[in-house]
Amino acid sequence: MDLAARVRDAIIQASTTYSPDVLRAYERALEVEEDERSAWVLELLIENARIAGREGRPLCDDTGIPHLIVEVGEDASLPAGFFNHLKRGVEEGLRELPGRPMAVRGDEVERIEQSRGLYSDPAKLPPAPFLVDSTPGDGVKIHVLMLGGGPEIRARTRRIFHRHSYRKVFEEVITWMKTEVPMLGCTPCIPVIGVGRTHFEATGLMLRAMATRSLDEQSGIEEHITQSLNSTGTGPLGLGGSTTAMGAMVNVGPQRASGVRIVSMRLACCVEPRRATIDL
Repeated sequence: MDLAARVRDAIIQASTTYSPDVLRAYERALEVEEDERSAWVLELLIENARIAGREGRPLCDDTGIPHLIVEVGEDASLPAGFFNHLKRGVEEGLRELPGRPMAVRGDEVERIEQSRGLYSDPAKLPPAPFLVDSTPGDGVKIHVLMLGGGPEIRARTRRIFHRHSYRKVFEEVITWMKTEVPMLGCTPCIPVIGVGRTHFEATGLMLRAMATRSLDEQSGIEEHITQSLNSTGTGPLGLGGSTTAMGAMVNVGPQRASGVRIVSMRLACCVEPRRATIDL
């Protein structure tokens, strides 16, 4: 097994294809969208996805930052050099895709100020720190996410005083979303939410939701979020219509005995979530 090669292929797959449930959600939205301009945008996004998948081209010019979630079975053993293979696979995938050169040169200050410019090699873009968790069994799963800048700008991770009401929590999150959606630009979106005990945990739950939740199966909360955003009339690319959100992805983890819930919210844009999974 060439693990680096499988990671390389997953980087390319995530970057160039919609997952089947997302493509089906677009097709369902197109069937019911009555606004002509919005239907035209949905048609273009579906065609863009088909061309990207057929020709192996990135879905978007912002090819994203690689995030890898590693689920290790409790009875599994990782081979020596496992994480180095993951890093090498990311480099090979970004180079072959190719990814957009986005790695910033320099020390701490120079990187923040971007005063020394960018590396020309896409493979210089390191992945985010790996998120590793244990699962039952003896298998290993690697989820690859390619996260773009626009959704990151509109994301929020904050505490909410829940007042013993799940409605209070989600209505406040919907209020955030209604503020951010018109400024996202690249709609329709897929709102992704993690609810945890700490900022780290909430963000991890949000990332896992993006990697594993399906738009084919929606909970009552997810349907309510989608309907609330669609009622704003923002529509695809802000042109109006009934399709502002394609669906939602919600992941609620363990909670603590306190008056606070930590919520991580990200509005995945019209080409996200860009994702692929490797089963070992």
